[in-house]
Amino acid sequence: MESVSLLDIILAASLILLAWRLVTTPDLFKAAVLFITLSLLMALAWVRLKAPDIALAEAAIGAGITGILLIDTLGRLGPGRRGRGDGGGGQAG
Repeated sequence: MESVSLLDIILAASLILLAWRLVTTPDLFKAAVLFITLSLLMALAWVRLKAPDIALAEAAIGAGITGILLIDTLGRLGPGRRGRGDGGGGQAG
């Protein structure tokens, strides 16, 4: 059995903290950027677990394609509908 290194502990802690921050942030653009960062760190975790094929898929699909689609969708929504918790309807008059 291999011992757990300090890098593995830091990686696991940062994944948990980043996931928590991703779920609790009210700004959708920030959430999309945090999602991309989480996917890249998860790809690094897969490499540490000696699963490079899954790491490549996570980086390409999770961070690459999905991240680009999330940011593109936010760009199409417009500035009035980018935050959570506003009822989905922009400015109240």
